[in-house]
Amino acid sequence: TPLNCWKNIPVSLPSPPPILDSSFVCVFLQVNLRSPVNNESYQERLVRLEGDKESLVLQVSVLTDQVEAQGEKIRDLESSLEEHHHKLNSTEEMLQQELLSRNSLETQKLDLMDEVSYLKLKLVGMDEKQNHNDSSKDQQNKAEGLLQELRLLKSKVDVLEGEKLQYERKLKATKVKKKKIQKNVYSHGKSERLDESTQSDLSPLSSGVDSGKQSPVSPENKKNHLGIKKLWGKIRRTQSGTLQREDLEPGEFKRGGLRATASPRLARTGETLTDLKTPFSKWTPEQVCCWLEESGLDQYVILAQHWANSGQTLLSASPQDLEKEMGIKNPLHRKKLQLALKSFSTKTTEKSSELDHIWVTRWLDDIGLPQYKSQFHEGRVDGRMIQYLTVNDLLFLKVTSQLHHLSVKCAIHVLHVNKFNPNCLKRRPGDENKTSPSEVVQWSNHRVMEWLRSVDLAEYAPNLRGSGVHGGLIILEPRFNSDTLAMLLNIPPQKTLLRRHLATNFNMLVGSQAQQEKREFMESLGYAPLSTTAKVRPKKLGFSNFGHLRKKRCDESTDYICPLEAAQVQAVLNGAHRPYSGFRGLSPILDRDPDRRQQVGPNS
Repeated sequence: TPLNCWKNIPVSLPSPPPILDSSFVCVFLQVNLRSPVNNESYQERLVRLEGDKESLVLQVSVLTDQVEAQGEKIRDLESSLEEHHHKLNSTEEMLQQELLSRNSLETQKLDLMDEVSYLKLKLVGMDEKQNHNDSSKDQQNKAEGLLQELRLLKSKVDVLEGEKLQYERKLKATKVKKKKIQKNVYSHGKSERLDESTQSDLSPLSSGVDSGKQSPVSPENKKNHLGIKKLWGKIRRTQSGTLQREDLEPGEFKRGGLRATASPRLARTGETLTDLKTPFSKWTPEQVCCWLEESGLDQYVILAQHWANSGQTLLSASPQDLEKEMGIKNPLHRKKLQLALKSFSTKTTEKSSELDHIWVTRWLDDIGLPQYKSQFHEGRVDGRMIQYLTVNDLLFLKVTSQLHHLSVKCAIHVLHVNKFNPNCLKRRPGDENKTSPSEVVQWSNHRVMEWLRSVDLAEYAPNLRGSGVHGGLIILEPRFNSDTLAMLLNIPPQKTLLRRHLATNFNMLVGSQAQQEKREFMESLGYAPLSTTAKVRPKKLGFSNFGHLRKKRCDESTDYICPLEAAQVQAVLNGAHRPYSGFRGLSPILDRDPDRRQQVGPNS
């Protein structure tokens, strides 16, 4: 509204004109009766100003009335605000009272709950007492029944102990008779007398068991005969040391024998069924089964007992026959059996055949690959299989790392050079200042870790566990250098001084000649650094390779992971000065055979 527009405009009233002298007014009027600016007389201007004054006075009065009205409204609002403050205070007081009352109710509720729980516990205790009183009689009856059962079991155990002692005496007597029969066979020949004597000695009549009305050749009697033979074979076989000799009493103790965890089991004390000097082709089924058990293939004994009429059955069997008739689906088990049968047929005994699969698990510890012990043990990999191990065999054993393949290859070569001496790897530290490459090549993984401790790198030594690093890999693999060792030890690249310290000691360890050969190999064309993460992939046969498949099956020496050339064998037998020199450059991905390059190489 117009009044509101003039509300905030400051009003300035003109000051009253000054009182002038009449003579001055007359002179002034005479001189200039009109204003030179707007040609307006002072009388007209005075009239106009008077009108403005009256309008301003009216506006001031209106504004004054509005101010008074607004003041009254403000006073009303202040009074209502005070009333609301009083109401808020009263409401807060009521809320506080409600909270106090609620807290008191919660406290009373908790007290009541405690009382209820106490009453429940008391009720449960009373029920338990009542049940205990009711079941005490039943428990007493059950206890009496259990005591009676225990007395019966004790009497049965005593009877079984007596029978056990009786059977032990009979078994001992049977062993003595068996020994005499074998001696008679040696002197008179032919296994017919052995079978007849064995049948007569192991029959129920000779063992003191009442046969009743049954005939000695009845099916039940025959079953007992085979059961005793099987028991005889199990008792004759052992894999954890020596057995007590027949001429010792049960309580006597004889020192000696072999331990499976201390050294390879090269022989067994006492005579076994396989100790006869009979050709393998003429072995009886019992002898074949006993030999399978001694070889660690006891899971195939039952099927072999029904299928193999003699040792000749196994000698003339094909791999398909072994898989079909004996259920040998594991290719490593078939290979183990075929290599052993080949040695029987060729009548050649290799030094590696004296190392069993228990020794191989310890050998894996020595070369720094203990993570594969379970796979090798399940495959029954022995020393003979190590000698003829192929890349596909390692892949079947789940060894896929290229570095681990090289580790196994170098370790097998060390065994070749040392004529499969089971103790050729050195485990204990010697004089660190008098080491030569010929000694370092026989260091085990633990011995390399001891060397790291001697050169002030003890904190990194545990990183070599499971790495496959041993002395043979360090010396024989031309691509294995200090940088490879630093990566395996997890030494960061930014620690240049530490890596330089390792390189200096590594060069001193391998010697000047091996250092020069490694340097020349690095400078050769087509050199690729040794990767610690590369994988080995199996060889893929194309259509052009099927024509040569039969030829390769006839001669699988090229597939061996560590083939030993004839010249190398002759050099080793003649005691060459550098038995490890012929191994230089035989890295799997750098072999000269193109098929080998396809079979072994970094996984893309």
